[in-house]
Amino acid sequence: MDHPIELACIIDDDKIYVNLVKKIIEIKKLSQNLIIFKNGKEALDYFKAILGNINEERLPDIIFLDLNMPVMDGWEFLSEFVKIKNNFNKKITLYVVSSSIDPRDLERAKSFNLVTDYLIKPIELKRFEKIFEKDVA
Repeated sequence: MDHPIELACIIDDDKIYVNLVKKIIEIKKLSQNLIIFKNGKEALDYFKAILGNINEERLPDIIFLDLNMPVMDGWEFLSEFVKIKNNFNKKITLYVVSSSIDPRDLERAKSFNLVTDYLIKPIELKRFEKIFEKDVA
């Protein structure tokens, strides 16, 4: 299994978490490339720029989205991303990743049909690897 996932994306302002995920992805060779955004606005600007010149290779295969971030949080990002995602031909798998165990957050996340699953931090290594394998299948 050599680099089944071309590009993974993390939208999260938690540096420690981001570095941990980055290390796992590198060590386990789960993805060839990784893009990281500190908040939803940075990520949204990136996706909107791609829309402008439909450069599909720069679209991630998988997105890990945190809910609580400054500037633009995960919920705001989801609301905006829903509006533009149909312009992309590529299938993008999106996981909400949060330390919140509030059932309302879980329900709200599942109300977006582009959300594949709701993961609670910290994510176990095995679960993480399975996500990447599943995304390839």
